[in-house]
Amino acid sequence: MPWQSVRILVDSKQAEPLSDALMEAGALSVSLEDADAGTVDETPLFGEPDHPTAELWPHSIAMVLLEADADVAAVLAAAAEQAGIPAPAEYTVETVAEQDWVRLTQAQFDPIPISPRLWIVPTWHDAPDNRAINLKLDPGLAFGTGSHPTTRLCLRWLDENLKGGETLLDYGCGSGILAIAAAKLGAARVDGVDIDAQAVTASRDNAELNGVTARFCLPGELAPGQYDVVVANILTNPLKGMAPLLAGRVRPRGQLVLSGILAEQAEDVMKVYRDWFVFDSPEIDEGWVRLAGVKQ
Repeated sequence: MPWQSVRILVDSKQAEPLSDALMEAGALSVSLEDADAGTVDETPLFGEPDHPTAELWPHSIAMVLLEADADVAAVLAAAAEQAGIPAPAEYTVETVAEQDWVRLTQAQFDPIPISPRLWIVPTWHDAPDNRAINLKLDPGLAFGTGSHPTTRLCLRWLDENLKGGETLLDYGCGSGILAIAAAKLGAARVDGVDIDAQAVTASRDNAELNGVTARFCLPGELAPGQYDVVVANILTNPLKGMAPLLAGRVRPRGQLVLSGILAEQAEDVMKVYRDWFVFDSPEIDEGWVRLAGVKQ
């Protein structure tokens, strides 16, 4: 059975009341996204200890899933009335065809070569090279499958620079892929942090699947201390806002690796971190950048 996907642009004051009202009015699901994501106006939502947290993005997109026969205008009007706001004047509707979502999702992820010795292998595939370091991964609910350029950039840095015995923090661990790779590449102690409890759970499951020891937790649960290497593959604005926090986690002469940055944003990010770090030249992959620096 097909569904209807409705896309609505809403402001921060309307987003959450409208979302709740839409669910009560019969929506199958409602998700909110930053309408300014990927632009200079992108707004970080953190939840980090001692860091200011925005209540919601100034401009949000509500993605609403409705039954195929639902009266979209009537559902939106009823939800808006319950939320005490004007009914959305502009929205778009697309038909979502019924599909075998499990098979479709799996078809999107084939084994990915990161280097001659490092591969990412989804759990439903056999390893192409049993002699390689194979990262078994179930993408699950968390970001970080290895298919995105920012993840590949960070994995290549780990593959090229870890010598063995390092301590490493993966800040914004997602699926845990970077932390797991570090452990397989010889890091002595690996910790991962994410503000999403589902990401922490997925990371723990993936670490167990790969037979490595790594500790994953929410930010407030991370013990004090510094690391030889800190990796953060997040987004530009959160990276800029968390500069003191991340810099404080890197030991003197330790290394910081940042990604989730568009090429045109690289100089702005380096400017924020130059009080602590000397950076190598940015590495670019499909318009995304990885920055690596040494703490002075």
